[in-house]
Formats: sequence, C-alpha cells, structure tokens
Amino acid sequence: MANKKTRTEINASSMADIAFLLLVFFLVTTTIDVERGITVRLPEWSEEPPENIKINSRNIFTVLVNANNQLLVRGEPARVEELRERAKEFILNPAKKEDLAEVPGAAIVSLKNDRGTKYGIYLEVYNELKAAYNELWDEEAMAQFGEHYSEDLPKAKKDKIKAKIPFVLSEAEATTYGDEAK
Repeated sequence: MANKKTRTEINASSMADIAFLLLVFFLVTTTIDVERGITVRLPEWSEEPPENIKINSRNIFTVLVNANNQLLVRGEPARVEELRERAKEFILNPAKKEDLAEVPGAAIVSLKNDRGTKYGIYLEVYNELKAAYNELWDEEAMAQFGEHYSEDLPKAKKDKIKAKIPFVLSEAEATTYGDEAK
C-alpha cells in the first residue's frame, strides 16, 4: 500500500454569502445619531441692498462676546447666568423705563461675537436669549389662554403670542480675533 496523503478542503463557497448577510444585517440594525444644530431661518438672497430703517437705540439689546469669552450687555459687563432675566426685563419693560424697549414688538436682540469666541460660550449665550423668549411666550400663553406654550398649543394661538412678542435676534458678523477684547 502506498502512502496517500489525503487533502481536506474547506468548502468556502458560502462564505461570501455569509459575509454579505452580516454586512446587510449590521447596516440595517445600526442607528446613526444625527447632531442637531441651531434652527435659524436666514433671509432670502437678494441682489438689492437692504433698505435703511431708522431704529431707536433704546429698542436694541446688544450682547457682545469677546475673544476672552466675556460678555458686554448694553455696554456693561455681565455673566451668562443673568442674561435671560435681563433680556426678559428689556423686552417686556414692565416698569416702563426710558432705557428699555418701548414695546415687546419693537425689541431687537443683537448678538455679536469675536472670531475667538469659543463655540460653547456662543451656544450658551444663544440658548439663554432663546430661553428668554420661550419663557415670555409661555407666560403670555398662560395669561391669555391659561395654557402653556408648547407643541400642543394650536398654531393660531402661537401666532397671536408671537405677534405680540416676536423673536427678533440679529446676529452681526463676527469681528476679527481679539477686536472686541480691546
């Protein structure tokens, strides 16, 4: 008898099918988290220059953030934590002060950053300003309709509230790094 070496082969013809099925399985079952940004409606593009509108300076709530992440609110140093209440007081002007907005509909919040401002600080400031409006809308909804301002509130009621207290946030172009810190 001669020594015969027997070859054992592995049938790999179905390996490609198995790999393909695993690939499809992982593609179907994997979820991808989508990061959300700030929802901002930009003005429509126009070739014509904007018209000059005369705005009373008393109706502008200016917020400057410099390269050192420091806030200057209406010319005075401020902290992010106090920004919401100051914005609400400015917009509503409950004491009818001469240096605050004439009426909520005339109030303009102006936000300007330095190119060196950290993104986290920018978001904190933006969120506080947006939260001020959200709280004002909620308070107005409770006063007018006895309901909280939420997704469940009918659009007609929301529109009525936003007509009285419109969200007007003007973002100026960022200054060159360090210009606002001087």
